[in-house]
Amino acid sequence: MSYHLLMLNFEFPPVGGGAANAHYYLLKEYAHNNELKIDVLTSAPKPGFFEETFSENITVYKVGLHKKNLHYWRKIEVIEWLLRAGFHYRRLLRRTDYDLVHAFFGFPTGWLCYKTAGRLPYIISLRGSDVPGYNIRLGLDYKLTAGLFRKIWSSAAMVVANSSGLRNLALQFMPSLDITVIPNGIDTEKFYPSDNKNLRKPMRLLTVSRLIERKRIDILIKAVRRAKELGIDVTLNIAGEGNLGGTLQRLSRELDVSDKIFFLGRIAAEKMPEIYRDNDVFVMSSAHEGMSNAMLEAMASGLPVITTRCEGADELIERNGIIIEQAGIEPIAEAIKKLADDPDRYEQMSIGARTKAEQFTWKNAANDYLVCYRKILDVTKGSKS
Repeated sequence: MSYHLLMLNFEFPPVGGGAANAHYYLLKEYAHNNELKIDVLTSAPKPGFFEETFSENITVYKVGLHKKNLHYWRKIEVIEWLLRAGFHYRRLLRRTDYDLVHAFFGFPTGWLCYKTAGRLPYIISLRGSDVPGYNIRLGLDYKLTAGLFRKIWSSAAMVVANSSGLRNLALQFMPSLDITVIPNGIDTEKFYPSDNKNLRKPMRLLTVSRLIERKRIDILIKAVRRAKELGIDVTLNIAGEGNLGGTLQRLSRELDVSDKIFFLGRIAAEKMPEIYRDNDVFVMSSAHEGMSNAMLEAMASGLPVITTRCEGADELIERNGIIIEQAGIEPIAEAIKKLADDPDRYEQMSIGARTKAEQFTWKNAANDYLVCYRKILDVTKGSKS
């Protein structure tokens, strides 16, 4: 049996972060799958409307925006996408008989599906910021849209979270909802460890992140200063850009660690595997995550992880890293010292990181979604017969 799917995602490379990356890799798994024909409605960073062929069975339609930053969404940009994409969404539905809509993010994409729920079933993939309580800066927005979110979620044929932690956060908002978990995957052929498994001096810490409040990069910068006071030879490489870039650079100067902190800016995707291999430890201080693609990439590259506890961390950290229970400068600095003082532990965690990453594949994620599609359509077609 073949299915014709419409996928919605307001993020898609080069626009966006983890959700864009996940969508891209799922499409790679579905390319040339004779069981599926897929149309994708997403965004482009410049005005216009663009049609691109991803593969023989996948077409991508991009709604152009006046995008200021590829990896940071202003509210006006979200509204612009919603209005412009809504027109093209309705046009696609008029000309094509789809079986199912798959929306990445409950909002804004889920709103389009909700409006047509009476005639077309939809599945929602929760990614993080679309879950109330996830993003600090959206606190008021969550309160104002809570009722709308509940309607969108409850009208979906299925809701999927990308980690058990995100599922638990979503259940705090809507306890009665049945939520499936399908973790992110990782390309272990693209991301692999360096031949040199020895801990270098200085120890090279790496974080890959949007420079926004939720990521709490300031804590990492302060932890580097504390590690320096503890006598540890350490540097921190920060890959990413965002609205706090200038503020964080000033902080590093004020703390007299600007010679230890390196702002790499946005790194092209094809260069990221080399960036991971050129570093020793992946560090993350996020308040909330869905399931961190960057952490998975780092693990596949053989980097032990030091992270604050957040959604998705429990599923990824076993014998390959250290979870900080309460975010703080001292605990992170102490974790850095533990690895710096124990090369054998570092090496074992490096091996463990790669081993753990190999459990998460995009093929598994794609197959799990196929099971969801079939389950929804079996029920839908059964109710119509």
